[in-house]
Amino acid sequence: MAAKKIGIVSLGCAKNLVNSEQMMFLLKSAGYDVTGETENADAVVINTCAFIESAKSEAIETILELGEADSGGKRRKIVVAGCLAQRYKEEILHEMPEIDAVVGVGSFDRISEAVKAALEGTEKQEFFGDINSRVSETDRVITTSGSWAYLKIAEGCDNRCAYCIIPEIRGRFRSRPMENIIEEAARLAVRGSKELIIVAQDVTRYGLDLYGKTRLADLLKALCRIEELKWIRLHYLYPDEIYDELIDVIAENDKILKYLDIPVQHISDGILEKMNRRGGGSEIRALFRRLRERIPGLVLRTSIIAGLPGESDTEFDELCEFLREAKIERAGIFGYSPEEGTPAALMDRPDPDTAVRRAEFLTGIQSRIMDDFNDSRIGSVTTVLIEGKTGLYYGRSYAESPDVDGYIAVAGSGIKPGEFVDVRITGVKDGEPVGMRIEK
Repeated sequence: MAAKKIGIVSLGCAKNLVNSEQMMFLLKSAGYDVTGETENADAVVINTCAFIESAKSEAIETILELGEADSGGKRRKIVVAGCLAQRYKEEILHEMPEIDAVVGVGSFDRISEAVKAALEGTEKQEFFGDINSRVSETDRVITTSGSWAYLKIAEGCDNRCAYCIIPEIRGRFRSRPMENIIEEAARLAVRGSKELIIVAQDVTRYGLDLYGKTRLADLLKALCRIEELKWIRLHYLYPDEIYDELIDVIAENDKILKYLDIPVQHISDGILEKMNRRGGGSEIRALFRRLRERIPGLVLRTSIIAGLPGESDTEFDELCEFLREAKIERAGIFGYSPEEGTPAALMDRPDPDTAVRRAEFLTGIQSRIMDDFNDSRIGSVTTVLIEGKTGLYYGRSYAESPDVDGYIAVAGSGIKPGEFVDVRITGVKDGEPVGMRIEK
């Protein structure tokens, strides 16, 4: 008898994708035919996000769409996992007949049991474990690329930002033991991952719960000793936890890319206080100056929220001026939307039109900054990790992170995906750099 076909749909962030890859490994180990295709699947696992309203809408639309009969006239069994399942357990259980099983974020490791129950049962099954349990050390099926992968070093969050529901969904901050992370990184590197992207809700907090102090610098030094690993990229560093030793480690190790994702959310002291962020605008400005001075060629990424209730014209103007002054190369800009269950949702009712308008204005400022950055690279030579070919080859330098920053188009011949090549940037097309491979 042919193995049951299980389709996997992963929504949301990189951290969620790691859980999807772990579930794929468990399902394959249980004998299922696991695929990213949903057509003609016997069951579909939808790993959902519920961080903001748009993510919730996407998850619900995906559930409803896949809950319908497929082209063969057969209704797939639907297993909903992840953040939407955790946050809206009761609603999903009682209001969505399309769903056959529900798996909370504390029960990813029970996915095979959930799929089996969905395939065999007639009643909706639920699997909800402790969201504060230790981080799963299950192996993964890497779906990102043959040349790069995510490396999650912790789960949950203790920061309690006023606008964010993640601690209620994902639990408290829990670091993985360092030896487990290093073992996984070495395994990924041997399998062919030349670049590892370090992710957690707050990577700078790594180790505090396990070792009594933050140990990201120690972890990075250990990862740099893995011979097969060529690039290490850092995402989601909380600004007030970036200490001098960490900066030195980043600056002094060639394997650690000079690219830092530091979500600051705002620059106004008043808004940062309302957001329950640690530190103020002057500390953020000083940090960025210090990082630029000590890490030559640094590319910064950040996240900005515009339109929090009570954001005055003066505070918004300060945010605009900060973007112009700091010239942050990459930025994700979002209009504030209230999330039920968060302290910010209890603030004065926001004006959604103002939030959208201000986010669009900031996006315009950021677009010009990015254009200037791309223009400044023309004539320079950079190392590019080739991802594939569509007409021209395409790949990423240290300045482009997967899925968020685009690619560099590369002219040349005889290049293989996963290969590092030196590229001279010759221009910009459709907002992305283009270049020519330099023959050695």
